[in-house]
Amino acid sequence: MRAPTHRQRPARGLRRDRGSYALETAVLAPVMIGLLLLMIAFGRVTDADGAVDSAARAAARAASLERDADSAQAEAQTAAGRSLQGEGVTCQTSSVVVDTSGYALDIGVEANVTATIACTANLSDIGLPGLPGSKTLTASWTSPIDTYRGRQ
Repeated sequence: MRAPTHRQRPARGLRRDRGSYALETAVLAPVMIGLLLLMIAFGRVTDADGAVDSAARAAARAASLERDADSAQAEAQTAAGRSLQGEGVTCQTSSVVVDTSGYALDIGVEANVTATIACTANLSDIGLPGLPGSKTLTASWTSPIDTYRGRQ
Protein backbone atom coordinates (compact mmCIF):
# COMPACT_ATOMS: atom_id res chain seq x y z
CA MET A 1 0.00 0.00 0.00
CA ARG A 2 1.00 3.48 -0.65
CA ALA A 3 1.21 6.15 1.98
CA PRO A 4 -1.15 9.06 1.43
CA THR A 5 0.52 12.03 -0.14
CA HIS A 6 0.24 15.60 0.96
CA ARG A 7 -2.29 16.29 -1.81
CA GLN A 8 -4.66 13.56 -0.77
CA ARG A 9 -5.07 14.61 2.87
CA PRO A 10 -7.10 17.80 2.28
CA ALA A 11 -9.45 16.00 -0.07
CA ARG A 12 -10.23 13.39 2.57
CA GLY A 13 -10.95 16.17 5.13
CA LEU A 14 -13.30 17.94 2.75
CA ARG A 15 -15.29 14.77 2.16
CA ARG A 16 -16.23 14.62 5.84
CA ASP A 17 -17.75 18.13 5.67
CA ARG A 18 -19.94 17.36 2.70
CA GLY A 19 -23.55 18.37 3.36
CA SER A 20 -22.79 20.32 6.52
CA TYR A 21 -23.48 23.65 4.80
CA ALA A 22 -26.90 22.47 3.75
CA LEU A 23 -27.61 21.34 7.31
CA GLU A 24 -26.43 24.68 8.75
CA THR A 25 -28.63 26.54 6.28
CA ALA A 26 -31.63 24.36 7.11
CA VAL A 27 -31.16 25.11 10.82
CA LEU A 28 -30.26 28.79 10.61
CA ALA A 29 -32.67 29.92 7.89
CA PRO A 30 -35.85 29.67 10.03
CA VAL A 31 -34.07 31.44 12.90
CA MET A 32 -32.96 34.28 10.63
CA ILE A 33 -36.42 34.57 9.05
CA GLY A 34 -37.98 34.65 12.53
CA LEU A 35 -35.63 37.44 13.63
CA LEU A 36 -36.40 39.39 10.47
CA LEU A 37 -40.15 39.09 11.06
CA LEU A 38 -39.71 40.16 14.69
CA MET A 39 -37.77 43.24 13.59
CA ILE A 40 -40.52 44.10 11.10
CA ALA A 41 -43.18 43.72 13.82
CA PHE A 42 -41.26 45.98 16.24
CA GLY A 43 -40.81 48.53 13.47
CA ARG A 44 -44.51 48.56 12.69
CA VAL A 45 -45.44 48.95 16.37
CA THR A 46 -43.00 51.87 16.61
CA ASP A 47 -44.58 53.38 13.51
CA ALA A 48 -48.05 53.06 15.08
CA ASP A 49 -46.73 54.72 18.23
CA GLY A 50 -45.56 57.62 16.07
CA ALA A 51 -49.01 57.81 14.48
CA VAL A 52 -50.63 58.14 17.92
CA ASP A 53 -48.11 60.85 18.81
CA SER A 54 -49.00 62.66 15.59
CA ALA A 55 -52.71 62.36 16.42
CA ALA A 56 -52.09 63.90 19.86
CA ARG A 57 -50.23 66.77 18.23
CA ALA A 58 -53.06 67.32 15.73
CA ALA A 59 -55.68 67.19 18.50
CA ALA A 60 -53.84 69.71 20.67
CA ARG A 61 -53.29 72.05 17.74
CA ALA A 62 -56.94 71.87 16.65
CA ALA A 63 -58.11 72.50 20.21
CA SER A 64 -55.80 75.51 20.62
CA LEU A 65 -57.33 77.22 17.58
CA GLU A 66 -60.84 77.28 19.06
CA ARG A 67 -62.32 80.10 21.15
CA ASP A 68 -64.06 78.05 23.85
CA ALA A 69 -63.50 74.82 25.75
CA ASP A 70 -66.51 72.92 24.37
CA SER A 71 -65.64 73.44 20.71
CA ALA A 72 -61.96 72.77 21.54
CA GLN A 73 -62.92 69.36 22.94
CA ALA A 74 -65.04 68.52 19.87
CA GLU A 75 -62.37 69.65 17.40
CA ALA A 76 -59.67 67.68 19.24
CA GLN A 77 -61.78 64.51 19.02
CA THR A 78 -62.34 65.04 15.29
CA ALA A 79 -58.69 65.86 14.55
CA ALA A 80 -57.43 62.82 16.48
CA GLY A 81 -59.81 60.46 14.70
CA ARG A 82 -58.93 61.90 11.31
CA SER A 83 -55.20 61.65 12.01
CA LEU A 84 -55.36 58.04 13.20
CA GLN A 85 -57.51 57.06 10.22
CA GLY A 86 -55.09 58.77 7.84
CA GLU A 87 -52.15 56.86 9.34
CA GLY A 88 -54.03 53.56 9.08
CA VAL A 89 -54.16 52.81 12.82
CA THR A 90 -57.36 51.08 13.94
CA CYS A 91 -58.04 51.28 17.67
CA GLN A 92 -60.17 48.71 19.51
CA THR A 93 -60.70 51.30 22.21
CA SER A 94 -59.50 54.87 22.22
CA SER A 95 -59.83 57.93 24.37
CA VAL A 96 -59.01 61.55 23.72
CA VAL A 97 -58.74 63.65 26.87
CA VAL A 98 -58.26 67.38 26.40
CA ASP A 99 -57.27 69.66 29.26
CA THR A 100 -59.06 72.89 28.38
CA SER A 101 -58.52 74.66 31.70
CA GLY A 102 -56.50 77.32 29.86
CA TYR A 103 -59.70 78.70 28.37
CA ALA A 104 -60.82 79.82 31.84
CA LEU A 105 -57.82 82.16 32.16
CA ASP A 106 -58.06 85.86 31.29
CA ILE A 107 -56.87 87.32 28.00
CA GLY A 108 -53.20 88.27 28.20
CA VAL A 109 -52.32 85.33 30.42
CA GLU A 110 -50.35 82.56 28.76
CA ALA A 111 -52.42 79.40 28.51
CA ASN A 112 -52.05 75.93 27.02
CA VAL A 113 -54.27 73.12 25.92
CA THR A 114 -53.08 69.49 26.35
CA ALA A 115 -54.41 66.51 24.43
CA THR A 116 -53.76 62.97 25.66
CA ILE A 117 -54.64 60.01 23.44
CA ALA A 118 -54.75 56.35 24.44
CA CYS A 119 -55.31 53.80 21.68
CA THR A 120 -55.50 50.04 22.23
CA ALA A 121 -54.73 48.26 18.96
CA ASN A 122 -54.44 44.60 18.01
CA LEU A 123 -50.87 43.48 17.41
CA SER A 124 -52.12 41.63 14.35
CA ASP A 125 -53.15 45.03 12.91
CA ILE A 126 -50.07 47.06 13.83
CA GLY A 127 -47.44 44.30 14.03
CA LEU A 128 -47.77 41.26 11.82
CA PRO A 129 -50.90 39.38 10.79
CA GLY A 130 -51.56 36.53 13.21
CA LEU A 131 -49.63 38.10 16.09
CA PRO A 132 -51.69 37.59 19.28
CA GLY A 133 -52.49 40.25 21.85
CA SER A 134 -52.91 44.00 21.84
CA LYS A 135 -50.89 47.06 22.84
CA THR A 136 -52.01 50.34 24.33
CA LEU A 137 -50.28 53.29 22.71
CA THR A 138 -50.40 56.59 24.61
CA ALA A 139 -49.25 60.06 23.64
CA SER A 140 -49.68 63.56 25.01
CA TRP A 141 -49.08 66.92 23.40
CA THR A 142 -49.39 70.53 24.58
CA SER A 143 -50.15 73.50 22.34
CA PRO A 144 -50.33 77.17 23.37
CA ILE A 145 -53.53 79.18 23.14
CA ASP A 146 -53.12 82.61 21.57
CA THR A 147 -52.50 84.95 24.51
CA TYR A 148 -54.40 87.93 23.09
CA ARG A 149 -57.24 86.15 21.34
CA GLY A 150 -60.71 86.33 22.83
CA ARG A 151 -61.80 83.34 24.89
CA GLN A 152 -65.25 82.39 26.07
